[in-house]
Parts: sequence; structure tokens; C-alpha cells
Amino acid sequence: MSVHATALIGKSVELGKNVEIGPYSVIQGKVRIGDGTKVNSHVVIGSDTGIVEIGQNNVVYSGAMIGGPPQDLTYKNESTKLEIGDHNHIREFVTINTGTTKGGGVTRIADNCLLMAYVHIAHDCQIGNHVVVANTSQFAGHVIIEDHVKIGGVCKFNQFVRVGKHSFIAGDASVNKDIIPFSIAQGNYAVARAANTIGLERDGFKADDIESIYKAIRLVLKGERTLEVAIEEISAIKSPSPHIEYLLNFMKNSERGIAR
Repeated sequence: MSVHATALIGKSVELGKNVEIGPYSVIQGKVRIGDGTKVNSHVVIGSDTGIVEIGQNNVVYSGAMIGGPPQDLTYKNESTKLEIGDHNHIREFVTINTGTTKGGGVTRIADNCLLMAYVHIAHDCQIGNHVVVANTSQFAGHVIIEDHVKIGGVCKFNQFVRVGKHSFIAGDASVNKDIIPFSIAQGNYAVARAANTIGLERDGFKADDIESIYKAIRLVLKGERTLEVAIEEISAIKSPSPHIEYLLNFMKNSERGIAR
């Protein structure tokens, strides 16, 4: 373990093996940092009230503020939480808040994510595995980003929206409805435009699966079908794959509505 002489570490902070804390960083409150995680200079982690748990082999870059209280007027200093998994890169001046009691009390970042500079993750957001978020994108409270989502720079996400796995959000998009999985979405407000076939290839999907996903998404996006009719037509496909079943369930369970 290596803690710079100018860093301030609170009495209740727990540091794992081979943790590095850089100059002028401040870690306070109920914070646990896992083995091999590196915190660079001028980072603030934790607060007087929240709980922060950071896993192994993460890198937090200069100026980040991790685990501050939620920006919510109903927050009354409850002991809510931020959980961050393993192998994440949290770049310069990223801000991530703890949860609120009305939102389940926990903000989560899973594993193997890259959050580029100036990204803001608000209270109660749930960020999946292998998510990449480009610079200055902003997430309001309660947003769900599923696994393997790629998000361009300067994107904005309304509260409670859900972005399905393996989708791609083009830069400068404003998202106010749910984005179906396996799709490319773009615009203000963003709508799904096409299947994310290149992304699926890069993520190792088989050609047959990509073809079936492509056909299903065309039924959702092309023509003048209602969403209900598109779901019926996709459901009628013989022997649908697990990917198609997941797509159908995502659309059926959408609370914000599907962006199309």
C-alpha cells in the first residue's frame, strides 16, 4: 500500500492490498477500497453520511469526486451507498453520487467500465458491465444502462430511462425514452435508427444471431406498425433465440416508452 504524505485518509476508511493514493486526495467516511486500486491526485472519495465500496484494480484519475451526496432536495443525510466493481477507469473530473432511499439507496457501477472526463452519474443509477461513456455525458437519477452499451460524448439522459444491452448512443443525443437493446440511437430526442450490427460483430455475436436481431429490429423501426403489432409479429417467429426473447421482454416491460 502506498499513500502519499499529503493525502488525507479518514479513520473509518479501509484500504486493501497494493492500493495507491496520490497527492492531495481526500478519502473520508465509510469507504472501502479493494486490492490494487489506484487513486490519483486531488480525488475526493466519500462523505460524512454515505457509504462507498470500490472493488479491485480500478483507476480513479485526478479531480474525480466519488460518492458525494445525491443532488436531490428530498435527501436528508441518510446513509445511502455507492458500489463500484472491478477493473473500471474513472477519468478526470467524473462525479458519481450515492443513492437515495426512494430509489433503493444504491448507485452501482459494475465491472470493466470506462467513464471519460466530466461524466456525471446521478443518484440511484445502475451502470452495467463493459460500458463506455465518452466525455461530458450526463445521467439524471435512476437511469439504467445495461451491459456492453457504448455512449458518445455530450449525451443527456432523463430520469428513469433504460438503455438496453449492446446498444450504441450517438454523440450529442438527448434520451428521454427507453432505447431498445442491440440498436443504434441518435437525435434530440433520440430514437433508435437501426440494428447495431457492427457492434454485435465486435462483441462476438454469431452471424445467424445478428441476422435474426436485424430482422426483429426492422419490424420495430420500419413501416407504420404499432409497437404492439411489431411485438406480435416478432413473437410469431418460430424458435426465437434468447436474444429475441430478451428484446421482446424489454419492450413489453418498458415504463418510459420505446424511443422509435
